[in-house]
Amino acid sequence: MTLGLPARDRRILIWMCILVAVNQLGFGSVVPVLPLYARQFGVPVVWIGAAIAAYGLARLVSSAPAGQIADRFGRRHALAIGAVLTAAGNLWCALAATYPEFMAGRFVAGLGAGMVVTAGQIVLADITTPERRGRMMSLYWGSFIFAAGAGPLPGGLLAEWFGLSAPFWAYAVVGLLVGAIAWFAVGETRDIAQASARGAKLPSFFAQLKLVGANRGFGLVCLVSLVNAATRTGGLFNIVPLLGAVWLGLAPGTIGLSMALGSLVGLFAAYPAGWLSDRFGRKPVIVPTVFLTGVAMLLFGIAPDLTWFMIASLAWGLASGMGGPAPATYAADTAPPGMNAAAMSLFRMLGDIGYVVGPIGLGLVTDFYGPAAALAVCAALLFVSGALFAFFAPETWKGRALHSIPS
Repeated sequence: MTLGLPARDRRILIWMCILVAVNQLGFGSVVPVLPLYARQFGVPVVWIGAAIAAYGLARLVSSAPAGQIADRFGRRHALAIGAVLTAAGNLWCALAATYPEFMAGRFVAGLGAGMVVTAGQIVLADITTPERRGRMMSLYWGSFIFAAGAGPLPGGLLAEWFGLSAPFWAYAVVGLLVGAIAWFAVGETRDIAQASARGAKLPSFFAQLKLVGANRGFGLVCLVSLVNAATRTGGLFNIVPLLGAVWLGLAPGTIGLSMALGSLVGLFAAYPAGWLSDRFGRKPVIVPTVFLTGVAMLLFGIAPDLTWFMIASLAWGLASGMGGPAPATYAADTAPPGMNAAAMSLFRMLGDIGYVVGPIGLGLVTDFYGPAAALAVCAALLFVSGALFAFFAPETWKGRALHSIPS
């Protein structure tokens, strides 16, 4: 599956898929144990959400610096620095003796994660063109979502066999491996972005951020990304594992298996969704999958047993696999020539606001009204953001049929 790419770009795409898969496998391994690990410190649900929010806050504040480093020193530098911070933060979490120490470790790990994710999307924006962007982003996202979803299975088993801190130890090792891949295997792509500017002098990085942010479609797709992030981190990573463990009595390994099965569905759905995005446009993929994500949240909220919990996981996996790459693809479409780093770092930064407000806000709803109410709030936010995008966002790519672009 070459997609007509030059050998260099194809090699970079392959290594980026490997890098993100390894990184997200480590990330996913802590998902089923994070609420339970934080609960050991004797804190309420809202403070468990704060541990996730601290990670999201760090991702938010690291996005713009990641873009600056990627533009000034190169994409590999941003990836490698992020990987080292990821390893250090997770090591700190594993060794934490108090909840404030655990929160500090989560913050450092979040800084690293933000840099890796942002720099990775900058690299993809560099090597993609509109007619192939959906499919290339879907290959990257398929690796991302499958590894993140598969990670809970080994993470849950590690927790059962060696204790709740074991997945954090594993993620620290994974962080070092990601750094090695970034530095020694991923080719530098900054020159591709510079060439697209065709010698034009670009404004300062912050002026680029302002220019990109003024685009209406870009703002609306960032809203979709924000709500998706709030749902994923506040709902899927915080409330759903607690619901499964406390309210349904499921073991961490069982919760991890359910999430892994959902991610497998997402893996097989990712590339067809990318093809649809390139063939018919971005909006016909983004809008239905946002609504399907809302349906998945409602299913989690009403799940009375393991069977329905797994059905909800499968619905979530399908929605994530199909809809995950489309917003980033849309955001990359809107980037002016030479401004990929600014566009993708701002997209990540605005989306990560959901990573901060989602866990805390939904944790409060859970403490006062229960998990089903919190998941219903997720669904309502998804339906509203999807409707706003459907009615007010312009299409950025009309599809190959209208542009007469060969496959």
